[in-house]
Amino acid sequence: MRLTGLLAILATAVALAVTDRAAADLVDQLYPIDLQVEGGEENWHANDRFRLEWERPPIASQGFQITAVAYRIHGAMGAVVGEDRLSGDRNLIFLQVPPIPASYTAEIWLEGPGGKRGPSVNAALRYDHARPGSPRTVAPDGWIAADTAAVISVEPPAGPHPVSGLRGYAVSIDRGGESWPCAARDMCSETEIDLPADPAGDRTLSLGTLPEGISVIRAVAVSGAGIPSAEAGNTVVRVDATRPEVGLAGVPWGWSNGPVALGAAATDALSGMVPDGPNGPFTAIAVDGGVPRTERGDSVAVTVTGEGVHRVDAYARDAAGNGGGRPARTAAVSIDESPPRLTFAAVQDPAEPERIEASVADPLSGPDPDRGSIALREAGTSQPWRALPTEVAADRLVTRWDSDSYPAGVYEFRATGFDAAGNAAASNRRANHTLMALVNPLKEQPRLRAGFAATRRPDFRRLPYGRRTLYIGHLTSATGAPLGRQTVRIVESFGTGAGAAERSTQVLTAADGSFSVPLLPGPSRQVEAVFPGTRALGRAEAGRSQLQVLSGVSMGASARTARIGGAPVLFSGRVGRLGARLPAGGLPVELQFRAPRGDWAEFRTVQTDARGRFRYAYAFSDDDSRGVRFRFRAYINGGDWPYEPAASKAISVTGR
Repeated sequence: MRLTGLLAILATAVALAVTDRAAADLVDQLYPIDLQVEGGEENWHANDRFRLEWERPPIASQGFQITAVAYRIHGAMGAVVGEDRLSGDRNLIFLQVPPIPASYTAEIWLEGPGGKRGPSVNAALRYDHARPGSPRTVAPDGWIAADTAAVISVEPPAGPHPVSGLRGYAVSIDRGGESWPCAARDMCSETEIDLPADPAGDRTLSLGTLPEGISVIRAVAVSGAGIPSAEAGNTVVRVDATRPEVGLAGVPWGWSNGPVALGAAATDALSGMVPDGPNGPFTAIAVDGGVPRTERGDSVAVTVTGEGVHRVDAYARDAAGNGGGRPARTAAVSIDESPPRLTFAAVQDPAEPERIEASVADPLSGPDPDRGSIALREAGTSQPWRALPTEVAADRLVTRWDSDSYPAGVYEFRATGFDAAGNAAASNRRANHTLMALVNPLKEQPRLRAGFAATRRPDFRRLPYGRRTLYIGHLTSATGAPLGRQTVRIVESFGTGAGAAERSTQVLTAADGSFSVPLLPGPSRQVEAVFPGTRALGRAEAGRSQLQVLSGVSMGASARTARIGGAPVLFSGRVGRLGARLPAGGLPVELQFRAPRGDWAEFRTVQTDARGRFRYAYAFSDDDSRGVRFRFRAYINGGDWPYEPAASKAISVTGR
């Protein structure tokens, strides 16, 4: 063998030895770098399939070949529960653990050429698909106020928990809409945990302020793997945001004349007003800002006393604690227990002596503007008081006494007044404390004279039918001074059968007190002049005058000669009925005749028609009437007729 060949063989041997040592060093670097379990190996997973990923070692990029990836899955006691070898170079595998919740360990290694195995790397595979039981939620008893945070407590589920333990509790709030605490029915995320599980910590959760009404709180326990309870634990929170309604009864309208009993009643549609100890619902009334009268429950009563205007405030607090801080109802109660003071005017007004006036004064409630009266009676007697028509105007009682209707004498007066609270008082004193009394006649008494003009007897006149006459008079004072421009009323009173029972005419006196009235044609009547008086002058009457008016009747004959045994003579006529009503059956008219040197004698009575007309046919049959000149007339005898008896003008008829 040549030396050069030997050297070559030695060199080759040395090179192979160096290569083996380098390969061994490289296998030591053959392991997964930064092995990661998707979702974190420190977390529990609800899925039994895990995704594992790593970084390929640097030697793989230097030409060192990775021929396979192998793994083993170890159980809790280290036993192998699964293994596999995957040929080829990869940096991602999926492992499936047994369907039993537990914490498993994945052992991963890489292999090089010739099956050389690199170092193994471990990763925890935490698997738990079990659902925890339902928690128990506890809400505050009864109702809470709207400004009070709702706090619930969550009790852990009974029985053993999943191997992953409890991550916490997810909570939902609804108004009865069957909400679910998590977005998914079978999984709750970390952000959906409202109360972390802390066995040693506080298990209460503040929900903040909730809207008025009933809110349903649903809570699920969430395992360490994020799996919620199959059913939610439920409770309700009742929120009352409304103050109770308070009614205040017995508040009088206006003023009262004595103590006032008030009652406050409270109602609340939600939490209610049922008594529940010293911190429960109450109702209260405060008067004039003083210490309120308080009763547990929904009602309280108080009596307001003392004169003046009192402020009354009613309060209430419901079972949720609403109200009580400020008045729910405020009213004013006004009390006046003192009667008013009444006084008559100190003197009478000379221009209006019949005006009686009294003042009503009251410092609290003031005079009643609708009630009050003035009465009188004869002075010094115990006769009943006679009320006069009284006008109530503000703080005045005013009446006008018709003194003309009362006989002469002394009369005392009494005023009765009320204040707005209903207190009454009476007084018969003037402002100067003297007795309120007046002497009647109170007014100046005028004189009135009247009668028919141009007659010897002014109180009597007889007129033919259809004539006018003049009625005159004179009005003077008691001293004889003329009373001009005064109204005098002329009253004409008619008898039975007239068209009107009475006719009245007003006339104004002249400057010298005189007056005159033409009386219209018409039936007989009584005429009277009356001066009704004024506020300063008394009433006066002139006395009645009698005006007699003769009946108006006319008659004619169809012929002035009558043939004995021949055709009858027709007598016809009419009765004047100015201002009169004819009887329903007509007015009786006597037909009379008179022979020479004889008296008037009736030979027939006929009835008029509705227009006052009458007629009668008379036949001459006696031979003794031949050549005799007879006179005929119609005669009205009066009776219920409003005119005086009278006869028509006589007519002559001669027999032949």
